[in-house]
Amino acid sequence: MKVDGRHFRSIWLEPDGWSVAAIDQRRLPHEFIVTRITTADEAGEAIRSMLVRGAPLIGATAAYGMALAMRSEASDAVLDRAAKMLLATRPTAVNLKWAVDEMQRVLAPLAASARAEAAYARAREIAEEDVAINRDIGRHGLDLIAQIAATKKPGEPVNVLTHCNAGWLATVDWGTATSPIYQAHDRGIAVHVWVDETRPRNQGASLTAWELGHHGVPHTVIPDNTGGHLMQHRMVDLAIVGTDRVAANGDVCNKIGTYLKALAAHDNGVPFYVALPSPTIDFSIDDGVRQIPIEQRAASEVTHLTGRTADGRIETVRVVPEGSPAANFGFDVTPARLVSGLITERGVLRADRAALASAFPERSKAG
Repeated sequence: MKVDGRHFRSIWLEPDGWSVAAIDQRRLPHEFIVTRITTADEAGEAIRSMLVRGAPLIGATAAYGMALAMRSEASDAVLDRAAKMLLATRPTAVNLKWAVDEMQRVLAPLAASARAEAAYARAREIAEEDVAINRDIGRHGLDLIAQIAATKKPGEPVNVLTHCNAGWLATVDWGTATSPIYQAHDRGIAVHVWVDETRPRNQGASLTAWELGHHGVPHTVIPDNTGGHLMQHRMVDLAIVGTDRVAANGDVCNKIGTYLKALAAHDNGVPFYVALPSPTIDFSIDDGVRQIPIEQRAASEVTHLTGRTADGRIETVRVVPEGSPAANFGFDVTPARLVSGLITERGVLRADRAALASAFPERSKAG
């Protein structure tokens, strides 16, 4: 997607052919910084520290991390160590495990001398596959937006509510939830996005708003608790969110607060869609609420806020009284019954096992 008219991806291979560059999302929206990643450990720290974040991008970063490991030493011991290290970085996004398992599947049978080249080739393929998948997600989601647009008065926008950042910054390009929005905007369909701020890390306010603004998409940042009010007053036409893991029964795990938006949408008859690439489906889990591990992150993300001061300094301030404990559950699970449909690269599906298995038989058998 575009930043001030110039095309960027969230991660890419540098011209030297081996090191990896990624946009440091911790510094957005106030600073646009590109970081060079040169080792598997640096790739792991980029995931752990949320320099990169979003399930598809985490997977692509892990794949490149495995390639960097093979460049340093392509032994079985290093392959296993890199896999274990990367898998330990973040527990909820299933794309991480999918990418690491895929790299191990490709590399383990090969002689050490062939592993580095094969690793880079598969990592590049995983990144390109993500771009193609997200483009197709956008194509199918675009139909939903176009159908609503056809019912609108001339010039009246389709109002879409999002939560967290499921934009191109969370993937290699296009995004999941934002891909239909970008494709609608680029085709001249009037669209407006309600951007949840998404406490505690504010990925909506800092990342989604940043990328929509740079691409020229009309949007408004709202406090997280505003969505239900907007739905009650018919100011939301549909909600589209992303996901870090979808269980086989259609339950959806996404950034904390997604479940509350789904409840409000259900109560007000607002369609609630989830956009996802197929590597996000976990056919080994049958009940998302009971079985998906929920990451608990540092309390400091709740107790402190970082922003730009009036004189241009980036400062972090405490907003919670000293001594008050804080809980920081990173994700929640939205039951399948609240999901209007799953927007995938193979179409818009019902949120249930039969639909998922029919659309992705190769993954359901592997799961």
